[in-house]
Amino acid sequence: MKFLKKLTCAAAVAMSMASAAHAGPVLNDWVFNPNGGGYEAGQEINEYLDVNGNAFIQINPTGGTSFEFREHAVFNITQADGNGALFPINYAGGNISAVFEANGTGNFSGAFSFTGGTIRMYQNPTNGQYAGTEGVYGANLGNLIAEFSVLAGGGGLVDASGSPINNGQVTVLAKAMPGQLAEGYFFNSNGDDLSMESILSFAFTNANTLGEPTDRLVSEVACEFAGFTGAGCDGTAYANTPGQYFFVGNNGQFKLAEVPEPGSLALFGIAMLGAGVAARKRAKKA
Repeated sequence: MKFLKKLTCAAAVAMSMASAAHAGPVLNDWVFNPNGGGYEAGQEINEYLDVNGNAFIQINPTGGTSFEFREHAVFNITQADGNGALFPINYAGGNISAVFEANGTGNFSGAFSFTGGTIRMYQNPTNGQYAGTEGVYGANLGNLIAEFSVLAGGGGLVDASGSPINNGQVTVLAKAMPGQLAEGYFFNSNGDDLSMESILSFAFTNANTLGEPTDRLVSEVACEFAGFTGAGCDGTAYANTPGQYFFVGNNGQFKLAEVPEPGSLALFGIAMLGAGVAARKRAKKA
């Protein structure tokens, strides 16, 4: 509660300094059509798309307690707002998936943040290919429907080995420029296609170390996607090595937002982080 109060105070100070600037709100009641069939046949999204997947993280100590890292991840997106209305069932098969790659810096037993990266989202009309061997774990097959550039910031807390704390929240803020969302998939509540607008995405996921990743996950994500050449990719058995490389499992939410004016982008990040913290606190109470 004290932390949330601090965020509220910081947001209030930033708001007073921003003057006429205003942060773009997270989109509610927007529409997503998983097969690109337009607004009328789309599914209303109250707030977020559910995402789940796995990430391979490589850490490079840079002196003292600091480190740099690279992350490569694959995600599956099957429903929205936790409502169980699965996209393949409602939209005649296929799946929505995404690949994520990013760099960042951090401190052992401290926090980490992203310095840049890319989120690419795909619509694959063929059933059952996610978690397969086609492409990268089946996550980058079909039509590229969205590409976001990861903005500096976000991140989360790590333990002494650089691994995200158990069930720790990881936040990512990214931006798509006009033309980076495909036509027919993303719409605001008024039915306007978002493909030619600048859009922010905000995601927060809970991360936990994946103790025994499958051979396929190692082969597809670590060896192929990340270009890793160590254990698991050189003919020897793979095992997470804290402080060097490891897999984590993620599940969380992916939201869209209007792009705020430049002077209020930092305020937007503070507000979104506060919203994520509040959501975690509510979940614990439940």
